[in-house]
Amino acid sequence: MGCFECCIKCLGGVPYASLVATILCFSGVALFCGCGHVALTKVERIVHMYFSNNPSDHVMLIDVIQIMQYVIYGVASFFFLYGIILLAEGFYTSSAVKEIHGEFKTTACGRCISGMFVFLTYLLGIAWLGVFGFSAIPVFIYYNMWSACQTIISPPTGNLTTPIDEICMDVRQFGIIPWNASPGKACGSNLTVICNTSEFDLSYHLFIVACAGAGATVIALLIYMMATTYNFAVLKFKSREDCCTKF
Repeated sequence: MGCFECCIKCLGGVPYASLVATILCFSGVALFCGCGHVALTKVERIVHMYFSNNPSDHVMLIDVIQIMQYVIYGVASFFFLYGIILLAEGFYTSSAVKEIHGEFKTTACGRCISGMFVFLTYLLGIAWLGVFGFSAIPVFIYYNMWSACQTIISPPTGNLTTPIDEICMDVRQFGIIPWNASPGKACGSNLTVICNTSEFDLSYHLFIVACAGAGATVIALLIYMMATTYNFAVLKFKSREDCCTKF
């Protein structure tokens, strides 16, 4: 067998679905964790500079941000390992194993491990749907603030009934800081100053990218669900036959 035929045979056994899901998962988790970590740091700075003059008013926010950043470290590490494991599981239940290492025999332990991956991937998919929804909250808050700034800078002709100085953004209503925090809100020109800062612009776009990364991770987990479910079905129902999958 020539080198070309050998390469074609190896490529024929590559679990392409798992490979695409792994690349998408790594990219999504990297965007979510990296951008989310930096954006949270910018949020702390914006709140401290413009919405809470007393550090004791946003000490809980600082603690929550630090906890979330540590969670981000753990999520990044876990999904790096989990993605590699799922990709390896996809390879070892593909035809490449049979072609290279001889006849592929399934065992009860192998089927149990594949079933565990199916169950765990479904749980992670549901959890990441929640993460995706949660990551959209700061995007919504920033969009409201940006829209208020655009209204102040370029007020609609004949449709603006509220004076510009009374157009405000009160972050206390979102639970970011307590209601007794001072000033707690920014109005008129003070609000436009915040919107024009580099911290606001950067954190806004970082939260958007982090939300997109969470969405990409959800898509990757959906692909993993299909791949692991297919592999488990093949291992279970064809355990006594010539097992050959392409996922």
